Amino acid sequence: MATDFATALRRFLTAHLAGMRGSSANTIASYRDAFKLLIIFFRDVRSIPPEKLTLARIDADAVGTFLDWLEDSRHNTVATHNQRLAAISAFYRWLASQDPTLLACCQDILAIRAKKHPRPGVNHLTVEQTRGLLAAPDRSTRHGRRDAVLLATLYDTGARAQELADLVVRDIRLEAPPIASLTGKGRKTRHVPLVGNTVGLLDAYLAEHHLTRSGHSDHPLFFNQRDTKLSRGGIAWIIRKHQASTADPTLTTAKITPHTLRHSKAMHLYEAGIPLPYIRDILGHVDLSTTEIYARASTEAKRKALESAYTDIVTDDLPEWNQDPDLLNWLTSL
Repeated sequence: MATDFATALRRFLTAHLAGMRGSSANTIASYRDAFKLLIIFFRDVRSIPPEKLTLARIDADAVGTFLDWLEDSRHNTVATHNQRLAAISAFYRWLASQDPTLLACCQDILAIRAKKHPRPGVNHLTVEQTRGLLAAPDRSTRHGRRDAVLLATLYDTGARAQELADLVVRDIRLEAPPIASLTGKGRKTRHVPLVGNTVGLLDAYLAEHHLTRSGHSDHPLFFNQRDTKLSRGGIAWIIRKHQASTADPTLTTAKITPHTLRHSKAMHLYEAGIPLPYIRDILGHVDLSTTEIYARASTEAKRKALESAYTDIVTDDLPEWNQDPDLLNWLTSL
């Protein structure tokens, strides 16, 4: 017989997250993994097997000890600590609305604060580095041409890796104005303009793979040898492969992920003078404050702003003591 915790957790992951909230598969998987670790903690540390784990055994003290165990025993980062706490908090926030008798216990757990940690920098490539990476695939081969189109589309749209993997043929419109329809977090769809050489690359790619024929509108845009869509891991592998093939040492030694190209696109747009609200819409951010990380991180934009407002208060004239040879000789002798 299922415990009250098992029953509540199943309802939370299926009826609530997948059903009512329409959360993505990745979000549900992240929440599931958090509770999988919580169950392992109770089994290995507190000797409570999964079939006997009840809501009464999970209180604020147990959750706090679990979070410490993540850092001390599993060596998780503070960011992972906070991510697991967010999943548990979401469950207990939902549980409080389902069973008012558990409200006090839920509030105790919800009172656990996330840990503060340094804000990570924005890992991005320069324009020249990006150009070098996108030019790395060998376009004389079929796979090389596919990889070149994939990298160009990933950068040009600022897509997340999963958004790129989920693209199907009908999501690409090459007639004017060309756009890509990306479905992101919360299953929200946004339309991102396609510009420049990416349009031509996509047009040739679709024709080469006969994807413009009728009946192929739901075919994955980027697919593997089994004719199924690429995974996020597959996309990351393609980036690493071509990163290693470049002659630029600043590229071969850099840490580059699919998200690096997303950050790079946003940074390049910002430094080109594109307003932050436009960048927010291209990236699919809900809140403008999320997009503001690029304004804080861009040293180039700060330099241009300082130069435009700079007044020559500090002169370049040498002080008088620089013209006194006796004083200079005396200083040298010291």
